Amino acid sequence: MNPYEKLLLQNKAWSEEKIQLDKNYFERLAHQQKPKFLWIGCSDSRVPANEITGTDPGEIFVHRNIANMVVQTDLNMLSVLQYAVEYLKVEHIIVCGHYGCGGVDAALTNKSFGLINKWLRNIKEVYKTHQEEIDKEHSHSEKINKLVELNVLEQCQDLIKTSIIQKAWKSRNGPEVHGWVYSLSDGIVNELVTIKPDLDAIHPIFRYEDSEL
Repeated sequence: MNPYEKLLLQNKAWSEEKIQLDKNYFERLAHQQKPKFLWIGCSDSRVPANEITGTDPGEIFVHRNIANMVVQTDLNMLSVLQYAVEYLKVEHIIVCGHYGCGGVDAALTNKSFGLINKWLRNIKEVYKTHQEEIDKEHSHSEKINKLVELNVLEQCQDLIKTSIIQKAWKSRNGPEVHGWVYSLSDGIVNELVTIKPDLDAIHPIFRYEDSEL
């Protein structure tokens, strides 16, 4: 049996198990989606949002990309963000990185990765901003993990610079923004920051007037 066929068999077994435990499980899922959380995480297959948080399908709206980036020109991310904030009205947005991130590791080097270079450039900008602090770390792995943390903090700041978040803060005083880092070695989340709705926390340069929202 090849790996692809195994996935289909596992899917059937999972479906049957869910129905045995709760015969209405899939019927409920099919008729509602009211998540309180938006998860912006890394595409790394070892960092699944639902398993890390012990939540069921339908509880977390998920967007993933390399190194959990909030890129202002990424229409995919912005579309997910707008839908989650304006239509699902999520109460919390979690930016979750993970220690030992391969994308962050790559951004610390001068290696060329082809098309990926354009994405890694965004992480390199974070490194450039905090290079003095990061370079104080003794080992390469420590530098990676320091940049992972600083990158999460920067992405949280980039979230609150969007007109989508600012509009929601003005209209409904939410959502909160949280920065997490997940440890692959023990499965524990390190909470770095929580940003509550506060327009004064946004640098004036990045604030939007009502007419521009």
